[in-house]
Amino acid sequence: MAAATHEPEHHTSTGLNHRKLLMWTFLGSECLFFGSLIATHMINRNKAELLHGLSPACVLDIPITSASTFVLLMSSVAMVLAVAASERSDLKQLRIWLFSTAFLGTIFLGFQVYEFSAFVNEGLTIGTNLFGSTFFTLTGFHGVHVTVGVIWILSMLATSFFRKDLVTGDPLNIDITGLYWHFVDIVWIVIFTVVYLVGVFGLNCVEAA
Repeated sequence: MAAATHEPEHHTSTGLNHRKLLMWTFLGSECLFFGSLIATHMINRNKAELLHGLSPACVLDIPITSASTFVLLMSSVAMVLAVAASERSDLKQLRIWLFSTAFLGTIFLGFQVYEFSAFVNEGLTIGTNLFGSTFFTLTGFHGVHVTVGVIWILSMLATSFFRKDLVTGDPLNIDITGLYWHFVDIVWIVIFTVVYLVGVFGLNCVEAA
């Protein structure tokens, strides 16, 4: 097999490719965005009205969320393998791991839809109290980001059938996609820790006096 021909890279004064630098800049702004949402939730969750005599945090389902978190982490592993396959110009493996990443991301979204439905059935909605408002806003925006990531990955998978040179001839395209996906995963780890684990195992899930 002939070696893939890589396009000349255009670097900034930092030594990074300008497209990669732009992605890092975007992800930096996203860190501020999610940081503000997480901080708002942390500040307001203890001010929320009780739900069924309990803190709203008691509605959170740790086993279900742990399973969805594991699925998202495995999708990140699949993305690493997709990036490695792109660097080797291994088109078959690239397609397998891109599909696996998108598939696992879709399963995560399915978990989130199920979880949201269960919360609504328990009486916790975005309009119930401050906890519901900040929780659904935070996790909802993360879900949107995961959805965008799944669509992006599927578009790269489709591109591999029509413009192979864009995914194997220039591995940076897959690398940048991977950066975004890993960011989405890391944000969820933070959300899972501070919203679910701290919320349930902290001093929030207590019965009303």
